[in-house]
Amino acid sequence: MREMAQGARAAALRLAESTGKTRNDWLLRTAELLDSERQALAAANQEDIQRAPGYGLTDAAVDRLRLNDDRIDGMVTALKDVVALPDPVGEVFESTQRPNGLVVTRVRVPLGVVFFIYESRPNVTVDAAALCVKSGNAVILRGGKEAIHSNQALHEILSRAARECGLPRESAQLVTTTDRAAVGEFLGMADLIDVTIPRGGKSLIERVAAEAAMPVIKHFDGICHVYVDQAADLEMASRIVVDSKCQRPGVCNAAETLLVDREVAGSFLPEVSRRLLERGVILRGCEETRGLVPEAEVASEEDYRTEYLDLVLSVRVVDGVGAAVDHIREYSSGHTESIVTSDVETSQQFTRAVDSAAVMVNASTRFHDGGEFGLGAEIGISTDRFHARGPCGLRELTSYKYVVHGTGQLKSG
Repeated sequence: MREMAQGARAAALRLAESTGKTRNDWLLRTAELLDSERQALAAANQEDIQRAPGYGLTDAAVDRLRLNDDRIDGMVTALKDVVALPDPVGEVFESTQRPNGLVVTRVRVPLGVVFFIYESRPNVTVDAAALCVKSGNAVILRGGKEAIHSNQALHEILSRAARECGLPRESAQLVTTTDRAAVGEFLGMADLIDVTIPRGGKSLIERVAAEAAMPVIKHFDGICHVYVDQAADLEMASRIVVDSKCQRPGVCNAAETLLVDREVAGSFLPEVSRRLLERGVILRGCEETRGLVPEAEVASEEDYRTEYLDLVLSVRVVDGVGAAVDHIREYSSGHTESIVTSDVETSQQFTRAVDSAAVMVNASTRFHDGGEFGLGAEIGISTDRFHARGPCGLRELTSYKYVVHGTGQLKSG
């Protein structure tokens, strides 16, 4: 493991000096290989799918694990989208001239070596490698045991493309042991690894945050809310709620709680519940919700703190936007919240008061995504409040240094 980290450090030095064209060539070659190696990828993924029941995976987790043609197409498209993005390495994003003539600039530079830990979704292997290498970073990838065969097949493509394009094979390495102790070893290598990014369940994030000797960009759980205001277009609100919950329930930006203003609960909840129930959603609601929707189960305090990642939705009737904000402040993980309203002042109150990484107005929570925000693929959605927040794309994987140009100025005079 230490040899892997040393190899990543050496690769990072070469990547920092590489040209944007070389890194883009690697991305494009990776996209070509993904397209041509579909059969091998499908075979590797099928082995993981067959083993999934032994790991106790839910249907939603198996869905995240699946690597079908549509998802391979998505990876190919994401790689091409990243190619089209400006190269962040070397970008001068601030320049000032001092009274003594010194020109002080700030220039984007890679973070260095990234240790990336993730679960289930094998397409993340390619997304993470693409973003790290495009931004001049070497990456050590540690996926979940449930996707090991898929990840190995994808990593072979990444390595082959790197070799063919003149980049170090160590630019993107895969940890092939599934031993959990390996994570702890890497987390102690602050001398070789510059930042760790964990993407997975709450227990994983908490473990990494507690053990890491280097900075951590955290991708915490997504307890996301949709609040339907009394001034909402209720038909629009129904569509947004259904999309936020059902479009893909096993992802972090899917809605987990629906809050409804008491003024419209009687007219809104029965109809939206009918649509949700038709799609197999289990509803867990407060007493008032259950009075309007007999099919709803009792919601416990723990339900409002749960990221279901499944077709389950907590529901609560609240007294207006202030009560909705109070609920979100108490139970949200700071990921994504949405308000549906036609009242501009109410929407402004909501967006000012809610401190989450993304706040949506009249739109599905599912839009909190790097691709949807124009960032290309993302390595995760950070719920931190410093360095990187929200979708972590290329710029979030860089730092900066000062470059100062003078004409012989001396501090002594």
